[in-house]
Amino acid sequence: MEATKQNAQQPKPQAPVAKKANNGVSSNVGGIKNAFIVIIICFIIAELFYLFGLGSFFEYSDGNTYASHFFAPTKEEGVTSNPTNLLGTMYLGGFVVPFIVTCLLTVLTLTMERFIALGKAAGKGNQTKFVAEVKKALNEKNVAKAEELCKKQKGTVGAIVYATLAKYKEMEANTILPKEQKLAVIQEQLAEATALEMPSLQQNLPILATMTTLGTLLGLFGTVVGMIKSFQALGNAGAPDSAELSKGISEALVNTASGILTAVCALIAYNFFTNKIDNLTYAVDELGFAIVNAYAANHAN
Repeated sequence: MEATKQNAQQPKPQAPVAKKANNGVSSNVGGIKNAFIVIIICFIIAELFYLFGLGSFFEYSDGNTYASHFFAPTKEEGVTSNPTNLLGTMYLGGFVVPFIVTCLLTVLTLTMERFIALGKAAGKGNQTKFVAEVKKALNEKNVAKAEELCKKQKGTVGAIVYATLAKYKEMEANTILPKEQKLAVIQEQLAEATALEMPSLQQNLPILATMTTLGTLLGLFGTVVGMIKSFQALGNAGAPDSAELSKGISEALVNTASGILTAVCALIAYNFFTNKIDNLTYAVDELGFAIVNAYAANHAN
């Protein structure tokens, strides 16, 4: 009796649940989701580069003191305002320099990130050839072949077109809705799939666009601050010194050059990636239009 009670309390073995095979196509764009962390890391690197890479390492020889990019006559004087190269002049640009370098490093990092991500989004094969082959398969009423092409291509376009073709087949099996509603459902599926994929393509591009302006403004700000310091130094010294003024202006203009370099890199990257996204969007629109037309032409209802 007790054995029977124990058997009744034991859980009954459950039948294995059949898992639905995932035959869909994933765009697998990926990328950096939180760019704020990238900016913080770049700022730390920029600050370390400014403090220890531009002007704080010393070498001693012949009784003189030499800093990383500066010259000092004696050991006691340490780093002076006598840079020996452009990096030393950049060090004298002041506290604005780490911020400009942060912007530049952020632009370079996000450029590499978007290059890799959009490379995955483009898929494995030639996009123009893929579009032509899918349109040919649709004209031949071979939806299965078009799906196989999407699985082979992958990427954003392949994922969107595959999801739309799945809805295409679903509408073929539907005997209730009229033809006009079926076409509307296919178009709605295309729009939904596109809306899900677009944010991953445009991710971090607003930051690149912001760096285009921010780099220039920081460069100009550093220049103005440097010019103010230069004229203040001349005023305190009494008689104008053209050599000191020229050195101060060169130090200030380094910030402008750094800011413009950052803005140029950001602008080129932003326009390049925007053009790639436009090409992907055009391919999606072209194939979406072809799918809707194929259904309209091949089905009476």
